Amino acid sequence: MQLNAPVRPAASRSRLGAAACALIASAATAVARADGGATTQLEAATLIYGEQNRTDVVEPLLRITRVRPGGQSLSAQIGLDVITGASPTGASPSGKVQTTTTPSGNVETTSASEIPTTSFEDIRGSLDLDWTRPLGALVSPALGMHISREKDYQSLGANATLALSLLHRRTTLTFGGGLNRDRVFPIGGIVEGLTPVVATGGGGGEGVEAAEAEEAASTGVIAADKNVTSALVGVSQVVTRRWLVGLSASRTVEDGYLTEPYKVLSVLDIGGYPISSLHEKRPSSRKRTSLLASSVYHFGIDVLNASYRAYGDDWGVQSHTVELRLRHDLTGGDRWVEPHVRWYWQHAADFFRFSLNEGDPLPDFASSDARIGSIRTATLGAACGFRLGSYPGEFSVRAEYLAQWGDGHPADAVGVQRTLDLMPPVSTGSLMLGYSVGW
Repeated sequence: MQLNAPVRPAASRSRLGAAACALIASAATAVARADGGATTQLEAATLIYGEQNRTDVVEPLLRITRVRPGGQSLSAQIGLDVITGASPTGASPSGKVQTTTTPSGNVETTSASEIPTTSFEDIRGSLDLDWTRPLGALVSPALGMHISREKDYQSLGANATLALSLLHRRTTLTFGGGLNRDRVFPIGGIVEGLTPVVATGGGGGEGVEAAEAEEAASTGVIAADKNVTSALVGVSQVVTRRWLVGLSASRTVEDGYLTEPYKVLSVLDIGGYPISSLHEKRPSSRKRTSLLASSVYHFGIDVLNASYRAYGDDWGVQSHTVELRLRHDLTGGDRWVEPHVRWYWQHAADFFRFSLNEGDPLPDFASSDARIGSIRTATLGAACGFRLGSYPGEFSVRAEYLAQWGDGHPADAVGVQRTLDLMPPVSTGSLMLGYSVGW
């Protein structure tokens, strides 16, 4: 049955690779500067990430960069994600205490307010290649490619950017674009959205009815495509010897199969108790727009990085992100610390629903996935870098704590659901260990 298949973890997972790359890239810059401009750079990082009582991820990354005379560089990065744990199915709390017996004979009790989850495990491998070749002192084109594969998802992508330096190299214009051709092949195949989820198994006529229902819901297709096209334009300006500002805008268009294949919605009776579940359904296209403003100011010993990002899409999701980092070099120049704070708030998609009510007409689209709901997150963390005596290279450690919460008491909740927190707080911790060396 498809509901028991692995469920893709929370949205934060999709940002883990980017976060790890950002860390080892910053470490690489520091080491290259300290080593007097190394021509070969090796960076390694391991991310350990965990959501409270939910997803756990271990992600090692390895990146090597070769810089040739004239500034031409070629880099390769490989990554491996090992993901285990449990993820919310999208179903509503039952409103009743449930007791079940496992195959091993153990008795498990589920509280009335518990958000239903399903266990999963997966391994994702990825490879990224990047090539840059400056054309003179003012023009710098770059090309990149990406491939990743996991149990039920494959991604192939390519991107290109062009940076132009103007006004005595105080102003830099950047233009870029990318294409991704992804393929989704969920366990059990593609299922029609907003059709009943029926548990297989049982005996006699019940098993036959369940099989017939699943066959009716199935589209007969085992895989579907998802295409992503993106464009970027940005400008950075050296304001003073100590101050650099930047502004960039991006536009991303997705089309194809955008539904989460394992997410469901509960159908509630008049008392607010779940009586059945439906597969979720999302539109087959999505247009995203974001604007990022950033500033870097060098105080002498300290460097302050500040940014603000505004995002919106035609699904109705809107978000705002404010982020601050302050890097402080300690005495001796071979150690540094960097505290970090981040605040994020998001408005829900137009078709986000905690559940559906029995007897109401079905909407065109509906999803109870909290990742497109109304949520807030606050992140507090710090990083440090250091050298060990005469040992080559630099070590780095970053630790962060993220708290997420939302409005779990919607005005349209019915019956027993009014007494429950439909979006309980989630705590997430991460630890990243890095090492960078150049020669």
